[in-house]
Amino acid sequence: MPRPFTNPDWISLSEASRVLGVSPATLRRWSDAGRLRVFTTPGGHRRFSRTSLERLLPADRSRRPSIGAGGVTATRMERAYRHVRRDVAPDLPWVLTLSDEHRLLFRERGQKMAASLLQFLDAAQPETAQHHFAGAMAAAEEQGAVAAGLGLSLSQTVEGFLRFRAPFQQELALTARRRGFDTPEMSDLLGAAERAMDRLLVATMSGHSRASDDQASASPGLTTPVS
Repeated sequence: MPRPFTNPDWISLSEASRVLGVSPATLRRWSDAGRLRVFTTPGGHRRFSRTSLERLLPADRSRRPSIGAGGVTATRMERAYRHVRRDVAPDLPWVLTLSDEHRLLFRERGQKMAASLLQFLDAAQPETAQHHFAGAMAAAEEQGAVAAGLGLSLSQTVEGFLRFRAPFQQELALTARRRGFDTPEMSDLLGAAERAMDRLLVATMSGHSRASDDQASASPGLTTPVS
């Protein structure tokens, strides 16, 4: 009888991650909790049973259900953000220094970013997904540039982004539960959203840095961040 680690049914962590469409970190948590058949090789590497993993995959659908069909739309997300905007002002006093016009600038780009990100997460084809994500990245860079133009510091800009990140994830999780996503589908959706948000945050910071550098070159010593 062949030893388990030579049996083709036992696959590596990275292969198992691709089979289920979840991150390696998620697989480690599941195996630590005893939810997956796994053994550790003498070299300390985890091996997963492909057969057991495939039993976890939904048998009646080839991809997770649409989040748009489940009710997560740009309009719904804007309603969620409206509640957040009322709550963050006391914690972010610099928000109160912005005029209605400047708040509208942030809101418009935030709406574009959220709408493009939702379309990215729901796209069936890689090319379509990339197109929508490029739109979200562009909106994030513009958001950072607008913040720099208004004199907001980089830390304030990041703080604002992070405050509006949580509602997006919360709406996704609520919809996934309502739509009956199984565990791999839930992990795939929230993991993809988290990775995308990380890249959008970097794009926002890059937009702020470039705009700040341009301002410094044009008018050295005249840019004063909002306190």
